[in-house]
Amino acid sequence: EPAPAEKIVAPTVSQINAEFVTQLAHRYWAPHVQKSLFYFLCFIYVFFLLRFAIRKIMLLEFSQYLENYLWMNYSSEVSSKAYLMSICCMVNEKFRENVPAWETFKKKPEHFPYFFKCILKASLAEKESEFSLHEQTVLLLFLDHCFNSLEVDLIRGQVQQLISLPMWMGLQPARLEQELKKTPKLKKFWNLIKKNDEKMDEKTRIQAYQERRFLSQLIQKFLSVLKSIPVSGPVSMDQVHYCERFIELTIDLEALLPTRRWFNTVLDDSHLVVHCYLSNLAKREKEGHLFCQLLDMLKFYTGFEINDQTGNALTANEMTTIHYDRITSLQRAAFAHFPELYDFALSNVAAVDTRDSLLTFFGPLSSNTLHQVASYLCLLPTLQEGEDTSYEKELLLELLVSRHERRISQIQQLNQMPLYPTEKIIWDENIVPTEYYSGEGCLALPKLNLQFLTLHDYLLRNFNLFRLESTYEIRQDIEDSVSRMKPWLSEYGGVVFGGWARMAQPIVSFTVVEVAKPNIGENWPMRVRADVTINLNVRDNIKDEWEGLRKHDVCFLITVRPTQPYGTKFDRRRPFVEQIGLVYVRGCEIQGMLDDKGRVIEEGPEPKPRLKGDSRTYRVFLDPNQYQQDMTNTIQNRTEDVYETFNIIMRRKPKENNFKAVLETIRNLMNTDCVVPHWLHDIILGYGDPSSAHYSKMPNQIASLDFNDTFLSIDHLKASFPGYNIKVTVDNPALQIPPFRITFPVRGGKGKKRKEEDGNEAKTEEAKTLVVEPHIIPNRGPYPYNQPKRNTIPFTHTQIEAIRAGMQPGLTMVVGPPGTGKTDVAVQIISNLYHNFPEQRTLIVTHSNQALNQLFEKIMALDIDERHLLRLGHGEEELETEKDFSRYGRVNYVLARRLELLREVGRLQESLGVPGDVSYTCETAGHFFLYQVMSRWEEYISKVKVKGGKLPDVAEVSSFFPFHQYFANAPQPIFKGKSYDEDMEIAEGCFRHIKKIFTQLEEFRAFELLRSGLDRSKYLLVKEAKIIAMTCTHAALKRHDLVELGFKYDNILMEESAQILEIETFIPLLLQNPQDGFSRLKRWIMIGDHHQLPPVIKNMAFQKYSNMEQSLFTRFVRVGVPTVDLDAQGRARASLCNLYNWRYKNLGNLPHVQLLPEFRTANAGFLYDFQLINVEDFNGVGESEPNPYFYQNLGEAEYVVALFMYMCLLGYPADKISILTTYNGQKHLIRDVINQRCGNNPMIGRPNKVTTVDRFQGQQNDYILLSLVRTKAVGHLRDVRRLVVAMSRARLGLYIFARVSLFHNCFELTPAFSQLTARPLHLHIVPTEYYPTARQNGERPPHQIHVIKNMPQMANFVYNMYMHMIQSTRHYRQVRHLACLFALPACMARVCGSCPVWLNRVRQVESPAQSPTPGPARSLPPGLPSRCRSCLLAASRVGGYPGAPCAPSSILSQLMQFI
Repeated sequence: EPAPAEKIVAPTVSQINAEFVTQLAHRYWAPHVQKSLFYFLCFIYVFFLLRFAIRKIMLLEFSQYLENYLWMNYSSEVSSKAYLMSICCMVNEKFRENVPAWETFKKKPEHFPYFFKCILKASLAEKESEFSLHEQTVLLLFLDHCFNSLEVDLIRGQVQQLISLPMWMGLQPARLEQELKKTPKLKKFWNLIKKNDEKMDEKTRIQAYQERRFLSQLIQKFLSVLKSIPVSGPVSMDQVHYCERFIELTIDLEALLPTRRWFNTVLDDSHLVVHCYLSNLAKREKEGHLFCQLLDMLKFYTGFEINDQTGNALTANEMTTIHYDRITSLQRAAFAHFPELYDFALSNVAAVDTRDSLLTFFGPLSSNTLHQVASYLCLLPTLQEGEDTSYEKELLLELLVSRHERRISQIQQLNQMPLYPTEKIIWDENIVPTEYYSGEGCLALPKLNLQFLTLHDYLLRNFNLFRLESTYEIRQDIEDSVSRMKPWLSEYGGVVFGGWARMAQPIVSFTVVEVAKPNIGENWPMRVRADVTINLNVRDNIKDEWEGLRKHDVCFLITVRPTQPYGTKFDRRRPFVEQIGLVYVRGCEIQGMLDDKGRVIEEGPEPKPRLKGDSRTYRVFLDPNQYQQDMTNTIQNRTEDVYETFNIIMRRKPKENNFKAVLETIRNLMNTDCVVPHWLHDIILGYGDPSSAHYSKMPNQIASLDFNDTFLSIDHLKASFPGYNIKVTVDNPALQIPPFRITFPVRGGKGKKRKEEDGNEAKTEEAKTLVVEPHIIPNRGPYPYNQPKRNTIPFTHTQIEAIRAGMQPGLTMVVGPPGTGKTDVAVQIISNLYHNFPEQRTLIVTHSNQALNQLFEKIMALDIDERHLLRLGHGEEELETEKDFSRYGRVNYVLARRLELLREVGRLQESLGVPGDVSYTCETAGHFFLYQVMSRWEEYISKVKVKGGKLPDVAEVSSFFPFHQYFANAPQPIFKGKSYDEDMEIAEGCFRHIKKIFTQLEEFRAFELLRSGLDRSKYLLVKEAKIIAMTCTHAALKRHDLVELGFKYDNILMEESAQILEIETFIPLLLQNPQDGFSRLKRWIMIGDHHQLPPVIKNMAFQKYSNMEQSLFTRFVRVGVPTVDLDAQGRARASLCNLYNWRYKNLGNLPHVQLLPEFRTANAGFLYDFQLINVEDFNGVGESEPNPYFYQNLGEAEYVVALFMYMCLLGYPADKISILTTYNGQKHLIRDVINQRCGNNPMIGRPNKVTTVDRFQGQQNDYILLSLVRTKAVGHLRDVRRLVVAMSRARLGLYIFARVSLFHNCFELTPAFSQLTARPLHLHIVPTEYYPTARQNGERPPHQIHVIKNMPQMANFVYNMYMHMIQSTRHYRQVRHLACLFALPACMARVCGSCPVWLNRVRQVESPAQSPTPGPARSLPPGLPSRCRSCLLAASRVGGYPGAPCAPSSILSQLMQFI
């Protein structure tokens, strides 16, 4: 097992300042320096960069060496080896740190072409004296970053010249002709390229040829390095790393269609894969391990099932045809030219296309013959007569065999892959790196970038990464649980456990009880089941957890054979597997616990039987693929049976244990024809016009849309469409009231050429005109609850554009900065779709249950019938409503609603005097409506309808109305009697009310026929619900069930899209079967903010190297899909918004942020509404790290809690304050400090939340106290997205505790920290100003300002303030006692309570047993009134007692009256 990677320790601030690099930076390239000296560049490169010390490179990058010195001064005149390498090192370091790398080059792009050409030339340097192999490895990494940044125009312009069709100049002539014949169009293009080349001057042509042949020459350079590595003995790791980086670059070129299209043929012509497999490096077990893993990935992509030219995925039949064509062409060549191969030529394909049969036929041939066969196939140059081949026979044989052998299809490989990780994968550092991954080396991992080859490639990469990320979490759990169990070697050679673990138990017995026969066409068992027995002699709560294991929960079976004697301590610094003696890990899935009779206890409403004793047996499903592989290995290699060795079973937390279900979902998708909408296919893969799915380019645009209650008035509508002419269909202003139906100009169809005419201006005018038609919502009935709920939010014009786009077909992407009303926009889109397209169904998907619940609560406040709402998953219990929107909750609602409606039918029957029991079922009610209600209504209409153009009498509308008695409980009078039209509308509204009752009953009729709750819930999901909500995880887990049910939907709305994993965003598109081969999906609305935090990926390697944290939303933005950017926030004060609005396009403030009193009022007790507070070391300690990445800072924790206590003592409600931090360690420390200082104190209490910035995303509070923790290195706050989240959580006040000297130097944080450091760095408080205050924000307080310089001072101040408040509270109680004792008015008691004369007299007349209850006034001691009179007069002259609720004059008058 390889040794664990060492953590790269970031330098501290003091170390940074002490470093010579930093001193150079301050002197020569800091922003304030006017003049730079070039000779220092070589000095820095030689002494710092040439050794490639990661620590020095980090310092240089942090000091903005690239931005302020290197690129700013670069030109062709000063270009040198040191200059080139310095720039490459800095760019590579920026990619390693995951910070933007190309922004600097965009500011000065004119020198980049020359710089890039220099890089190409340096990459091909042959002599070590020019560029060492280590330096060329750095250049390869730089080129790889370039090829993976094709979305950057500057980079794409240079890279395209290397990977276009002219690069085929590097092919051998015969192969070139063969390739051009396959595609006739290419022959024309090739001739055109030749003609253009002839027109070039000599210098330009030479330059162009060099660029075209660059990758071919680079391959040859790589092969020369590869061949220089010996098969044994010492080897230079520079050579190994160069080869690894080159294979990584080649994989990346093969995995992107724009680079693969022409490069794959060049790669195939060079036979690089064959050379690599036969190389000495591949035979070296230790040094070549990663190289071989990378090579397997490269082989996979070179043979990927895709047409390189068209980009179309190849089907299994097409791949079989290609294979047969290759074999038959080989057979034809053999038959025509090689008599010794007649047997091969005349055999059928299936008999000769295996590796063994090909070796049998071609193995005996000579090297020259093999070369001639290869040359006939255009694989090698023709061998001249009498000339011997220069290639080794092993290479020639492998070339022919590997090209023509039958390959197992990628789907078959996937289906045979076990889903559970084993010990070989879990602890392989190249596949699942440790948490200390530094980003320096390459890994055998797929990458998620901008583009994918096919949907199969897209799913496969996500499948592998999701599996490996789950494996990393499983490894952490295994290491934690097994190390707690302390397995030691017993005296008798067995295993003894010296500890215990909550999540793991020793296995008493394990038996495989069933191995089912394979399905037809498969070679693995259909099902493998086993029984696991454990002894639960543990605490009751842990026993309940083990007995609570549910069906489909995943557990792990582990074999340990420790070598350490009893009592040996576990050392976390040494490799885990070696210490514990871990041998095997296998996954299993719980079927259920067995009862006393050996039967599986089924889950259901019935209580589980109580079992006696502590022994429990579980029936588990094993992975059939893994079982087949293990058994095959046992039989063929005569190894031990893995399944007889297990001695530990480990369970995991349910929320973290859904990986298997998600992997099965992805694998099932890959086994079916993934039918995504045709308008989305290319965009998902990252190709074509990124705006092609925007509603403006969709062929099925909808011209007229009803915006329902979106607009509050006609003025609001006009303000929402700036630049448009608004044409209202009615001129009367009184009738121009919402709701409005808007007709938009729709563009003509694609491909229609329009002639230039004089009427173009008129057409332009027409394209800018909106026709607005106000309409009246039909009366729904006479009851108050019949009135529709209305939107009250005055949406901005960008929000209206987002709503409009969401209502149209196509892809809508809404970027919503913090506080811009993303949820309100989403809810309005859902409401408008519901009303415009009542027959369509909308699926709502979010990342978290909390976001889904917030969305649902707002939906319920709009005019949407609740019977059409459904919430799937386990988060519905968190809904803060009295109603249950889960499946069974909705079933119960429907059944209760059915009874309620049938009672209404009974009341209607009674009011009409109809005999019989018509309200017994929905069916009888339907007959009653048809034969009794409709007949009466039709008779009524015939009596009151307009006849011969003459209006009937208004009174007749009421007098003939047949349902007066039924509506007797409605507000009276029902009919106004003012006009015929008004009363007829009321009558029709009453009938609509009645008709709706019977319409709902008809919909509920199925619930009478379906008897079980499960069937009813399925019907509700598939037929009744129109708006279905679930989390992305639930969608991934339940896809199979939903598709089996026949679930259908037309629209998807995704909230928090930028926080959802790429694959979990994609799966909801495919929760339904296609109709006639097409997806019925019409709209996809994604709402998110890619400037905030991405999905959580725990392993740094998958996060950084594989880019797994990139959401589909972020990728679409990078590709260039059009977005609607909301541009007005209403959450925070304008001053707080300035801390993060620089990250967005034109983010402003809504008017109420400037107008509402809460935003205009100052924060009581504080001089500033936000402040950065510098916190120095406490007792000589800043940050500490008791466990990896578990950072803590006691000084900041104490300071934060002290400020929280101060605010509570001033009167701030504790639930208006949240404490955030950037690390879990600090979160736990702050919670501990709160528990110790104030948690149980009723005068202070606990804050609303103490959590991390990452966990608080999507939430807000009035006041945020933020601890940044780090004092040695900036850490992950350097990710600007985390900074944006941290700065945008507060509405009214933000107070940040940090080591200022560290953070203000960080380039990425400059826009925010320049504003923060503009204010004093010591806390300024106004302790005599209580909450709430009348002082306006920005005003100087009239009270004294205290400056707090450090944490101990703040802690002492709060302590003294608290003690003073306790004493004041006692005094206040004395005053209340006094007021009650003498029945004084409260205002007098406040004044007199501080008078020693008064208090002395009180003591004279008060006895200890007296109770302070109000009663008649006692007689006052003599002489007291005169003293009181003078005291009150003095008080009136100086302005009265501070805080007295009434003026001194009124106090005086009350006193006089009292006396």
